[in-house]
Amino acid sequence: MINLDELVEEHGVVGAQVAVLHNGEITDMAAGVLNNVTGEKVTTDSIFQIGSITKVWTATLVQELVNEGLLDLDRPVRDVLPEFRLADEQAARIITPRHLLTHTGGFDGDLWHDTGSGDDKIEKYVGLMATARQVVQPGEFYSYCNSGFVVLGRIVEVLRGKPFNTVLRERSIEPLGLCTAATSHAEYAARTCATGHLGKELKPAGKVMTEGDAPAGSVLAMSARDLAAFARMHLDAGEFGAMRETQVPIPNFGFGGAQGLGWVVQRYANGQTGVGHTGATLGFEAYLRVMPSAGIAIALLTNGGPSLPLVRAVFQEVLGDLAGVTLSTFPTPPLVPVPMDVEKLVGVYRSAGMEAHVTEGDGDRVRVRFVALDDVFRALGDDEEHEFTGLRDDALIAVEKEDGHHPVVVLCGRDEQDRVKYLHWGRAARRV
Repeated sequence: MINLDELVEEHGVVGAQVAVLHNGEITDMAAGVLNNVTGEKVTTDSIFQIGSITKVWTATLVQELVNEGLLDLDRPVRDVLPEFRLADEQAARIITPRHLLTHTGGFDGDLWHDTGSGDDKIEKYVGLMATARQVVQPGEFYSYCNSGFVVLGRIVEVLRGKPFNTVLRERSIEPLGLCTAATSHAEYAARTCATGHLGKELKPAGKVMTEGDAPAGSVLAMSARDLAAFARMHLDAGEFGAMRETQVPIPNFGFGGAQGLGWVVQRYANGQTGVGHTGATLGFEAYLRVMPSAGIAIALLTNGGPSLPLVRAVFQEVLGDLAGVTLSTFPTPPLVPVPMDVEKLVGVYRSAGMEAHVTEGDGDRVRVRFVALDDVFRALGDDEEHEFTGLRDDALIAVEKEDGHHPVVVLCGRDEQDRVKYLHWGRAARRV
């Protein structure tokens, strides 16, 4: 039995909720505080931002359009949104909804345009994407793309003839009877809402993300119980089965898995397969894992602190006991590092929200400094140098742990001078 109070205390997490779906029933629990200044306790009715788990909700609305014959995933986005523009006109002409659902559109993904909170916020956001640069070619490989899901949200709006929030509430939240879900920041006031906490000092976040990014995950908040109820709908409703099918590989960061349509397909150490998603906003981290073969889902929501060790402890206990799952172990730096051609690796690599500055280190190491290019990434990270060593021919691994694991950076492609072309940490960052 999970002792969530003990785990929250042990791992230094501010507050947490867990909900477990098993045999069609949901059991939930809560621990810690909503805000470490006020000290108000988390309850099972409190709401937490679920971040990018929202993408599965958006993908579900898209799949409904497909099921009804209103949308073809393999036709250009411009069939529905003739106004869709990117910096690369050729890319904008050929990108499809499938590219967006699988993070293979290849354009800048972290664009935090503040377009207000009105019903036209998503339409305005998509209009501002006309300057979004192409990092890789459409379909070339996976690169996490928030802005692609905003475009999907706009497709939903156009084909349903209603604002995204309204469609989300009418087609998902209300039919499922989810009483805690909030689809706008204004709705938080009517709920008992957790506060996100940032930095090593775990200070309450002073702001929230912009609402224009809502279909990608900047707004939607709810209890872990309501999130588990959404997962139950996916297990019970056969019309969403296509979303769980593998579409494209994800670079090997040591976590395993592939990308489906919205869902991430996860492969565990003992060969079992499930689906899930993770989300992060300013001070919140959220996790959803589903084992369709066993009819099990687990939702875990947190509002600050090193959540991953707590998450792995809960997942191993629940998924191990109920489904016989063994979690994969994270990679660790090898005793004998894989040799790196440092000359071909050093340089500056840029994504929409962050640059990686790679310089020569001591011995078999390089130093990597991640430099945030916007306020969101400045709030989520640091600009300190981190030592990396060779993990594989195509990957580096951090020497020191961060949030319970050693981060892995994958090397992708070569330029005309045979230098590494991209660093990939979920987002592809191109050499500049």
